[in-house]
Amino acid sequence: MLRNDEFLDTLRRENPVENVIGNYVQIKKRGRNYLCSCPFHSEKTPSCTVFPETQTFYCFGCGAGGDVITFVMKMENLDFVEALKLLAQRAGLEMPEFSGNPEKSQLKTKIYEMNRLSANFFYSCLVKGSDPTGREYFSRRRISPQTVKKYGLGYAPDGWTNLVNYLKSKGYTDEEIKSAWLGSTSKNGNIYDIFRKRVMFPIIDVRKNVIGFGGRVLDDSKPKYINTADTLVFDKGTNLFSLNFARKTKDKKLILCEGYMDVIALNQAGFENAVATLGTAITPAQARIMSHYAEEVIIAYDSDGAGQNASRKAIKHLSDAGIRTRVLKMNGAKDPDEFIKKFGRDRFNLLINNSSDSINFMLDNCEQSLDLENESDRAELIRRATQVLKDIKSRPEREIYISRTAEKCRIPAETLRIHIDGIIRNSVKNQEVKEWNNTVSDTINYGKKQQSGNKITNAEEYIISYIIKRPEDFPDVSRLIQPEDFRTDFNKKVYSAIAECLKNNEIFSSTMLNRFFSPEEMGIISGISARNYNVEIDMNVIKECAETLRKTNEIRSDSDLSDDDLRNLFASKVNK
Repeated sequence: MLRNDEFLDTLRRENPVENVIGNYVQIKKRGRNYLCSCPFHSEKTPSCTVFPETQTFYCFGCGAGGDVITFVMKMENLDFVEALKLLAQRAGLEMPEFSGNPEKSQLKTKIYEMNRLSANFFYSCLVKGSDPTGREYFSRRRISPQTVKKYGLGYAPDGWTNLVNYLKSKGYTDEEIKSAWLGSTSKNGNIYDIFRKRVMFPIIDVRKNVIGFGGRVLDDSKPKYINTADTLVFDKGTNLFSLNFARKTKDKKLILCEGYMDVIALNQAGFENAVATLGTAITPAQARIMSHYAEEVIIAYDSDGAGQNASRKAIKHLSDAGIRTRVLKMNGAKDPDEFIKKFGRDRFNLLINNSSDSINFMLDNCEQSLDLENESDRAELIRRATQVLKDIKSRPEREIYISRTAEKCRIPAETLRIHIDGIIRNSVKNQEVKEWNNTVSDTINYGKKQQSGNKITNAEEYIISYIIKRPEDFPDVSRLIQPEDFRTDFNKKVYSAIAECLKNNEIFSSTMLNRFFSPEEMGIISGISARNYNVEIDMNVIKECAETLRKTNEIRSDSDLSDDDLRNLFASKVNK
């Protein structure tokens, strides 16, 4: 069995950061490094750099950074030990024991266990329970027994403590049950089931863990749906229902639905690439997740006004994530579930093949409530359509839609083209002015920072960058600099953590810092290394940095006296 430090070093070598990141986003070689679009925020221009030499990455746009472990933690929403397990499995390595954060890790494990037990409990209540309500609901919705089993659908029976009592019988405490959002406390202090008299939809992640639930009421009571709130294992804004099935399809295409039942009906009809958000509008994070599995997303939202508004928002987020989008127009049905039941699988497949692209969808929406026989309404269409046309980046593509709109508005295409080009020019000019103002502001702020201790920050960052890159020189550096010499609390913590790692291990890499810092803090550390990546730093520079910190501390030792200390010091000198 490898020692922990040897294991981490082997893990990093067997999982090159450029290869792992390349499994999620497209990366391109740029000199010694790689460049890619950051998977942690939406951007049109790549700002994330991967450094093979240091086996780190850093996004100059949002500040995300770290090593391969940090990347997997953020990308897969895992803790440190879970990320190690995933990477070890990927490399075929035997996993040693890691302590990590034992309390948090143990609670996460228990939440996964409680969710799995609860899913089995709800499923058993559905298929074997004395209350037929859930079975009757799924039968009415034409959901087959095979699909019920595939999705692990269930039923939460009527009653206040059915699930709570079951989980308690398995040894779980009230606090643990509440931490999984399976129980809550009443005003008189008693714990009760959150999900009652509802059909249940387990939410399963791509690693086959049950991470949460959606529960639908079967009468007119409100709320219609209850979804698991955020827990240690679940974040509704960074997960998608049925992605565990959709990711296995060979087609680089996803169908985005609004609800669980739409997805289940499509999956049952053979469209396994259907997914849904979890009771909320699509988030930028969910759009980025879809970009890892699909090049195109077909939006299959409800045909009502709310669904159309949601489609417009989805188009924006998906476009920002670099995904092509098309939108289904379901005449004769309000949603995919109803369309499949009315017209069948083949008609729905035809609907997909004939679906309109997102631009045509938005231009069609611009015509809503307008009478194009009316001159003022045609003028209003021009105003609305302009907001769509100006955002089309490709000029040839923009020309096609300009011609279409001009024809509907009964004006020459050249007139509309000149109008759109003028708006684009003004937009570019305004953006340039904004960027110039930001540059001026940054320059002023940089000058202020220079005057208020930027030398200290630079000195501390040079020291940290140097020992991360050259850990073998730490004994020489430690004779010059002690943790207490640092002025910045975070940099002091980083230096101390490196010292701790080197004291206990023969091998050091920035990977070991994951045990001391959160993924966000690892991003800050990566930023320090990235900013100083091309700076020539040797021991002479480190000596100058040490001298800068010592001089600063000498000045600080006098200036840190309190008012009382100064009065006492002055009084003692007068008395002498």
